[in-house]
Amino acid sequence: MWVPQLNEFGQPMYLSIADALARDISNGVLNEGDRLPTLRELATTLNVTPGTISRAYSEAQRRRLVQGEVGRGTYVLNQKQLELPASNNAAPLNLGQSELLDLSIIKPYSETLEYWLRDALVGMAKSTDFARALDYAPDGGHPAHREAGAQWLRHSLPDAQWQQVVITAGAQHGLMVAMSALTNAGDLVLCEALCYPGIISLAHGLERRLRGVPMDDEGIIPEALRELCQREKPAMLVCVATCQNPTAAIMSQKRRAQIAALAEEFDFIILDDDIYGFLATDPSIKPLSAFAPDRSVYLTSLSKSIMPALRIGYLYSPPKLLSRLTSMVRSSVWMPSPLTAQLASNVITEGLDKKLIRIQRNEAAGRQAIAQEIFANFELKTQPYSYHIWLTLPEPWTSDEFTMLARANGVLVLSGTQFQAERSAMTRCVRLVLMSPTSQDELRFALTKLASLIDSDPRRYY
Repeated sequence: MWVPQLNEFGQPMYLSIADALARDISNGVLNEGDRLPTLRELATTLNVTPGTISRAYSEAQRRRLVQGEVGRGTYVLNQKQLELPASNNAAPLNLGQSELLDLSIIKPYSETLEYWLRDALVGMAKSTDFARALDYAPDGGHPAHREAGAQWLRHSLPDAQWQQVVITAGAQHGLMVAMSALTNAGDLVLCEALCYPGIISLAHGLERRLRGVPMDDEGIIPEALRELCQREKPAMLVCVATCQNPTAAIMSQKRRAQIAALAEEFDFIILDDDIYGFLATDPSIKPLSAFAPDRSVYLTSLSKSIMPALRIGYLYSPPKLLSRLTSMVRSSVWMPSPLTAQLASNVITEGLDKKLIRIQRNEAAGRQAIAQEIFANFELKTQPYSYHIWLTLPEPWTSDEFTMLARANGVLVLSGTQFQAERSAMTRCVRLVLMSPTSQDELRFALTKLASLIDSDPRRYY
């Protein structure tokens, strides 16, 4: 049986196996028509999962080294037949991939996702619970899926009970469900003065009055919140207390207690959007909702911590609000996909979530180091494990003109004006996402381009 001699350990295992296969074909160790070991045989020999071998064979097939045939196995191809004859005609251009480097969308590092997802899908298909994922789900979601959600929530809320979990189709859907169910048209909804654009579009779409609360380096300023509450009666406060988007602020425990006390005093509901809670530098800090559990709804999801395709969110609600939330889920999408909920549950119950979170935090820390090095002479706000940075441009730049110039030079970033809950004065801040590029080298290239643009005089471009 062919066994690869692995020499490259600074890359994913599947690439090392594919590289070894290419070497052995080139050196004549493997010849046309040779049958490769089965996934299970080679996985056992190398002490890896069958999913790793499957990905290695897929990579080899992409390189046109081998061909897999259902029921027969994987065979080495004749490399000479694959060589293209010399031609004077130019090869067609491959226009399928954009030349733009996208630093505008917050998402997890993607290199490991396909590897883990393959194994998770195989595990789900073999599960005795698979049939449940193919049928309608009861209000709030299947109890087993809600229990998996509670297990995920216990990272932040140790006493979370599955009966208080409502499954949603991602965090944005959870935000819509909570705002629709717990406030009415015309109600005042508060958020950070600089907030996630999805909150702004949702509030306006639902005809809620949105007001931004002034912020400092910890997020919402309690005194400013009190002043707003004394002038008007808010129905809800939407708050991201950990790695706030876009400023990356982390609210102290004392500040969280102050905000919760104001919710009690002025009788409004807190929607605690903790989607980035797993990136906290101090995991002992309690979520904002833990300080006012009877009037708070906790929101999180797996799209930022595990993978974007897992569009599953979890709302954790006090019992008195549960029926309103589950009713709104039914009214909006009838039910989140039980198939996706089952996949998410398998990832959580098998402990895969912890491994993936460690990978994401480690990758984020490495990319933060690159950003800190390149922008050492600029003003920025961030956290050790944050997926993004909030960069202040020097004068005379404005965020809108810099965003347009960056795009013209092949890099997508978001202007600070898109995060203003209420349009105010021009801003000189931009949000740069660090996790989107496929490699740290690509990130370094993109950030270096941006730094060189910042150092230039904007007047030369007009």
